[in-house]
Amino acid sequence: MSNNEFFEIAVLVSGIDEEYQNSIIDGIVECAKDNDVNISVFSSFGGVLSDKKYDTGEYNIYELINYDKFDGLILLTNTIANTKVRAELIKKAEKSALPAAILDCDEHPVFTNISIDNCSAMREIVKHVIAIHDAKTINYISGPLANSEAQDRFDAFVQVMEEFGLDVDEDRIYYGDFRAIDGKNAIDKMIRSGQKIPDAVICANDAMALAAVAELERYGYNVPEHVIVTGFDDTYNAKHHFPSITTVSRPLHNAGYQACETVIGKIEGTSSESNIVLEAMPVYRESCGCKSEFSENLPNYKKSVYKTLNRINNDISMINHITRELAEASSPEECYNTINAFIDTLNCDRFSLCLCSDWNRAYRKDLDGCSEDDYQINGYAPIMSAPLIWDKGSVTSISSFRSADMFPILNSTGGNVNYFLPLHYCDRCIGYYIITNSDFPTHSPLCHSFMMSISNSLENVRKIDALNSAISELDRLFTMDPLCNIYNRNGFIRLADKMLAESIENDTSILISFIDMDGLKMINDNFGHKEGDFALQTLAAVISKCCNNDKICARFGGDEFIVFGVNSNEKEIRDFESDFNLNIKQTNMLIQKPYELGASIGTIVTKADSESKLFQLISRADELMYEKKKKKKTSRYLRKE
Repeated sequence: MSNNEFFEIAVLVSGIDEEYQNSIIDGIVECAKDNDVNISVFSSFGGVLSDKKYDTGEYNIYELINYDKFDGLILLTNTIANTKVRAELIKKAEKSALPAAILDCDEHPVFTNISIDNCSAMREIVKHVIAIHDAKTINYISGPLANSEAQDRFDAFVQVMEEFGLDVDEDRIYYGDFRAIDGKNAIDKMIRSGQKIPDAVICANDAMALAAVAELERYGYNVPEHVIVTGFDDTYNAKHHFPSITTVSRPLHNAGYQACETVIGKIEGTSSESNIVLEAMPVYRESCGCKSEFSENLPNYKKSVYKTLNRINNDISMINHITRELAEASSPEECYNTINAFIDTLNCDRFSLCLCSDWNRAYRKDLDGCSEDDYQINGYAPIMSAPLIWDKGSVTSISSFRSADMFPILNSTGGNVNYFLPLHYCDRCIGYYIITNSDFPTHSPLCHSFMMSISNSLENVRKIDALNSAISELDRLFTMDPLCNIYNRNGFIRLADKMLAESIENDTSILISFIDMDGLKMINDNFGHKEGDFALQTLAAVISKCCNNDKICARFGGDEFIVFGVNSNEKEIRDFESDFNLNIKQTNMLIQKPYELGASIGTIVTKADSESKLFQLISRADELMYEKKKKKKTSRYLRKE
């Protein structure tokens, strides 16, 4: 249970931009505001793109729900096409033991079922088509029978057909998923099969019916002259299509209101209803040959169409602009700033961009193409950040908060509606959005596009960062000696050439020291190559310590090192070599090895000119070092007891 003074109710749903869902949510929202209750809507757009990986990223939003933070639940699990996801959510809801209402599902008596009588109205529609319009050959486009609503409507169709002694031909039944594409595909399949064109096509919802009408017309068949088409749901488009669709009107807004009201009553202990059934009514229109009420509503329709088109045009313009600007973003901060510039157009009270703590790290796939998935797919990082929180025009950020808390900032009042929407790239979790007190998620057909634009931009930025990191690492490997952790020959030449050119231009002197380690072969032969590596590393550390800001050092070969400096003078030869020899002595005392670390050094200071070549100068220092080295005896390398 939540600890807030306001009731907190979670709504679990998919596809909130569809009319069925947003009509029910409108009812929930109205009830919540009437009762000063906070609503958190967790929604995915699973199944929209028919991509398994993408759906995994969408459905992950349900993993964010912390049931301990809520007082009640409203389940629109009938909108979730994936049966596994749906079953898992039901299981978690039951385990939470929270007061809950479920829409159009009588399979779980622990929840109060808010249902709309699908059977009676569908029976009336089928009877009407047969008895009034004399239809004999009838095709049926069904929703998924795993969905109880689809099953009820299908059963009602079969019952009426049998009552009238008409055959239910399995070849004339198409099983879809309540999506518009199913209506198109059903008609395509029927035409390709060579079937006789039916007298009527009964559809389990309006989306499939509208698509079926369009596809029939594409093949040259007019509705209702050649074939009757009916739907179910009485959606806006069904009402205002030409021909207007004969359908079933369902009190969806009322169903949402009742669901919320019932959960509030169960939380307060004033309601114990287990089943609430609302009536649906058949509406006979032009697609079956009946009179339409359209002419009576023409003025309101014109206003509605203008309002809808105006909003869509504004949203399209916003999406186009934000997509273009996000495409140019090369850093996370540029992404956040671009998003911030457009939030005001969402007409929300608050917008929170919540990201997993490691969302922008490089993955093995980025660097080596490895097939191993080392990124987060299921659930969210324990610690999240909210780099962008837009709150009524004021912009803040939160560096870290627990994903178990879900909100980076809690609502301080009741009557708020928060939409939690997934932020992901394919199946990889990036984070989520929270849009508070806005109808953009439910009433704009472009909310999903808006979300994808942001997720694609963040992924592009992440890949740019990963690429830059890979380039930096390759450059480091190219220029740095991996054993001694100082420049190698490549890195030295790159920097020394620039420093030499600057010295020539500024007419200043340069210093070059060539250093050759003493006795490396003896150390390797007597104490092993591991000890030889240690000696090389130790000598490199000594050389690096002796270099100030005007000098660079490098491992030039196996046991050869070089120092290059600018703005030098003759005194600096003595100072540098004295400092070097002192550090060697101190290091030997510190490491206490059975050998003495030593090196021969030759240093020159000269003024370079345009004729000077870097390797010629290095050769001079090398020759000087070699002369000193010849004077040493091998015996000094071994530590005297």
